[in-house]
Amino acid sequence: MSRPRRAVFATTTAAVLAALLATTGTATPAQGYGDRHRAVHPELRHQLVAYYDFDHPLRGDPGRERDLGRSGTTLDLVNGGAAMRVPDPAHRGSGQALWTRQVEPAVAGNDDWKAGVYAPTGLPSLHAFNGAAGASVLGWFKMLGDGPAPNSNTADPGDRFNAIGLAGVLTGNSDGHAVRALLELITVDGELRLVALGRRLDGGESQTFAAAADWRTLLPVGEWVFLAATFDFTDGSMALYRNGQPLDGFYTRADDPWQVAGPGRHRTTATDPRGIKIGGSFPQDTREQNPCDCRMDSLMFLDRVVSARQVEKQYRHVTGGR
Repeated sequence: MSRPRRAVFATTTAAVLAALLATTGTATPAQGYGDRHRAVHPELRHQLVAYYDFDHPLRGDPGRERDLGRSGTTLDLVNGGAAMRVPDPAHRGSGQALWTRQVEPAVAGNDDWKAGVYAPTGLPSLHAFNGAAGASVLGWFKMLGDGPAPNSNTADPGDRFNAIGLAGVLTGNSDGHAVRALLELITVDGELRLVALGRRLDGGESQTFAAAADWRTLLPVGEWVFLAATFDFTDGSMALYRNGQPLDGFYTRADDPWQVAGPGRHRTTATDPRGIKIGGSFPQDTREQNPCDCRMDSLMFLDRVVSARQVEKQYRHVTGGR
C-alpha cells in the first residue's frame, strides 16, 4: 500500500528544512531565550532590562554591542571600538570580555576606553527604570590597575580621580555622570571602597552603601570577581554581594537622602534614564572621569531588587557551585 501524499509531503518538507538549517547555520526560532541567555539563571532571565556579554557585536558595526535583555539598548564601545573586546572569559561558558582603560593620563582629552549610551532627552528603551521601585546591577569584573587613575582634567601630575567607575544607570537629567543605580569604587572618608551608590530623585541627594572590607581583598588585581548591587527605592535600602555572598557594609549618610521616611508611594523620578555608563562617566565622550583599568563581562541591569538567594544562584549557575 502506498504512503499517503500528505505524509510524503511532510517528510519531504522536513528534510528540506533540515538541509537548509544545516547549510545556513540558522537556529529554529522555537528555542526561547536559547544560547543568548545560557549564562543567566532562569529566575533572572525574564527580569533582564539590559544584558551584555560582549560576544554579540551589532551586525555591520563591531564598535557597538547588542543588548540581550528585553530593552534592546545598544551600547557604544567608546574610543576603542571592536578592539575593546578581548578573549578573557570570566566564567564557564563566557567568551570575550570588555576592556576599559585610561589612554593618555597626561592629556586633557576624550580618548579613554569606556562603554555606554547617552541620550539628552532620555532613552525610551530604558523606560523600565522610570518610576521604578528597585534596581539591581550585576556583573563580572577584573581589576588591572591598583587604584584611581591620574586626573587628566587637572595640570597637577600628582592629582588622581577619587573613584573608579564600574557600571550603572544614569538619572533622567544626568549630564553623563549622575546616576540612579551604580556599582563603583569611590573614596569614603579618605579610603577607597567598593560601593553601591543610588539616587531616587533626579537632581536629589545620593546615598552610598560601602563595603567594610578592603577593596583590594574584594577585587584583587588580575582576578575575576562577580559583584552585585541592589537598590530598594521604596525604603532606601541597598546591598552589595561578592561571588554570591552578601558583604558587610555601612551607609555613608545617617539622614534620609532619598526622602523615603514619610508616607506615600516611593519610586524613582518618572523619567527615562539618559543612558548607561560603564568603565567611567560621560558615555557621550565629552569628558574623562573615573576611568577603570579593568575588564568586565556579563553585565546585567534589572528593574527590581534581586534577592540574596538569587544572587547566589546566579553565581553558582556559571561557576558550577565552586
